[in-house]
Amino acid sequence: MKLSLTSWSFPACTLDECVGISKALGINALDVGLFYRPALDKAEILSDPRAAAARLAPHGIAFPNFYHLFGDGLGGRNLALPGTIDANAHDLDQVLTFADAAGIDSVFLLPGIVNPGQSRADAARTSAESLTALLDVASHHRARICIEPHVQSWAESPALVQRLIDETGIGLALDYSHFACLGYRQDEVDPLAKHAVHVHLRQAKMGALQTKFAEGTLNFPAMFGTLRDAGYSGWLALENTHQDYMNTLSEDVLTETITMRNCFRHWQEAA
Repeated sequence: MKLSLTSWSFPACTLDECVGISKALGINALDVGLFYRPALDKAEILSDPRAAAARLAPHGIAFPNFYHLFGDGLGGRNLALPGTIDANAHDLDQVLTFADAAGIDSVFLLPGIVNPGQSRADAARTSAESLTALLDVASHHRARICIEPHVQSWAESPALVQRLIDETGIGLALDYSHFACLGYRQDEVDPLAKHAVHVHLRQAKMGALQTKFAEGTLNFPAMFGTLRDAGYSGWLALENTHQDYMNTLSEDVLTETITMRNCFRHWQEAA
């Protein structure tokens, strides 16, 4: 397993500055997305994906994962919204063309929300239909797609996520913090580790999606061991954030990033 840094961890920095931070911390890998100052150009990715990919090459680091939203925010053209499959499939083909050209291993999507007029079961069915179509698009590309089950999505429990995996075969951008925030124990999330395509790391506890490393409930050495024993050998993205979503505004992002980096390196050295 190896570490990456998420570009949206540093919303005031440019992409060049995020690359520099990753290099300075000895990580040399950066997950990219569509958020804040380091955002990539979504319009260019959709209209000229190879040109967008060429812009990343001069940075000289790995770009393991791209975080894509089809619409604006959590609700826009989300996977549980009826009538979006064709447009999303078209865009995903361009996104994966970009990812393949840029050497990006995976693209993570959100599973969708419970939209107006839906039940959770309705959202689950529509999301599964969307993912079946999107996985067919992805079968023609090298980069893999995966979803991140998250707070405020329809897929907020390990059982719901496992059911979606069983129905579609989708892999996960696995982030234990979203489950810990909702009160699930770490061992209740562990069975999902074998489905991980990408992993996000940050400390959390019940009621708090993000907290200081010393104040959270997630046992990261145990998590690293679970992932390894499940056969995971991919990227672990350091994802402390400074944003309005779920009140993740209070931590010193750089200090928490370094603390998590050191935790993993200490475990890795002894493994």
